[in-house]
Amino acid sequence: MSLFNAISAVIAIVALSGYANRRFIRLSDTVGITAIALLISLAMAVLGTTLPAVATWGRAAIGKLDFPVLIFHGLLGPLLFAGSLHVDTSALARAKWVILLLATIGVALSTALIAGAFFYGVRWLGADIPFIDYLVFGALISPTDPLAALGLLRKAGVPPLLLTKITGEALFNDGTGVVVFLVLVAIANGLQPLNAGSILGLLAREVVGGIAFGLVIGFAGSWLLRSIDSPVVDTLITLAMPTAGYAAAEAARVSAPLAAVVMGLVVGSYGRRYAVSAQTRAPLFLFWELTDDLLNVLLYGLIGLELMALDGLARDFIGPALLAIPIVLLARVVSVGLPIAVLRRFERFEPHIVKLMTWA
Repeated sequence: MSLFNAISAVIAIVALSGYANRRFIRLSDTVGITAIALLISLAMAVLGTTLPAVATWGRAAIGKLDFPVLIFHGLLGPLLFAGSLHVDTSALARAKWVILLLATIGVALSTALIAGAFFYGVRWLGADIPFIDYLVFGALISPTDPLAALGLLRKAGVPPLLLTKITGEALFNDGTGVVVFLVLVAIANGLQPLNAGSILGLLAREVVGGIAFGLVIGFAGSWLLRSIDSPVVDTLITLAMPTAGYAAAEAARVSAPLAAVVMGLVVGSYGRRYAVSAQTRAPLFLFWELTDDLLNVLLYGLIGLELMALDGLARDFIGPALLAIPIVLLARVVSVGLPIAVLRRFERFEPHIVKLMTWA
């Protein structure tokens, strides 16, 4: 199967899953599409026991898509840029301390708690896996992505500042989470020495460098937007920022995800006010709003379909997978609750904020 055919098949399946969800199930798009894609994966696995060609076709289609490359070098930059483009930076500034703590200390605490609990839990189940692998899992599962929850919270009339805290944390902990994840993967593969100095130096270069790089690209792109007035060219310029700019950040060996977040914040605040004309503003930001939704539903659909590529191995991991769910939720409660408990001495928080931020 060619790459084009594989991409076409995946898009068609995700589109039909979205239709089925809207027509019959009526969950939010991301949750509904993920659930249906998971059911399709399971159905293909069951059919594969009697019709091996079906399972082979499914694995071939998904196997053609290099999932890590597709995420890190395809979807992640535009997703983070689009998400940060619509954030109110004045509200973000008011919630800066809680977002900063949750996106840094919270991610680190969650990573450590998940790794420790999962290490002892899986050993109790009889598996023997190096501890660094549990840390990698903790880093990849700790960042939040509350897209599905935000729509429900808006309908429920949740205060705008709380929505900003949830969105801001999700954006920045994506960036810091990816940095922590890549550092731990490098250690696990023996590419990074395991000592505090080298790890802190790498984190500082990635985080500070990523933020600085994002500011430079963000203001440079805004300057280009200011000097012309064309919806098509303006859209192309903003599309180049989280793609070519993201690739340039990787080449500079700084955090490309953090750079993409900062680019979006600059264009969404400074660029919106001073660089983009009134004529161009509406189509430009509508394009990115639709792009954000489209990329998210494609990503969630791919997550559901990715199960087909496991080739029966999923059965070996059902116990640890079920164990991971309560461990991750408990770690989330602690990693949200402790920073907020510290900050309660200095500011007031919305009622039930720990519960809402845990489940979001």
